[in-house]
Amino acid sequence: MDLLSPMHIIVLLVVALLIFGPKRLPEIGSGLGKSIREFKQSMNSQVQEPKAPQPTEYPVQAVTKEPEPPQEH
Repeated sequence: MDLLSPMHIIVLLVVALLIFGPKRLPEIGSGLGKSIREFKQSMNSQVQEPKAPQPTEYPVQAVTKEPEPPQEH
């Protein structure tokens, strides 16, 4: 038996309707659709555009003070 047969999909939709209710179900569906679209776009952009090389960072030069002469008390 196929996991995505029409009967399985109907049962899943009925269970989701019972759990989340008719008001929240469209919100959940649109949120899921948006997240899938964003995921696909990010995957396509990573494949098509290689990362730009990072600018080379140079180490910060240490500022040194000249040693102070010992003070006599």
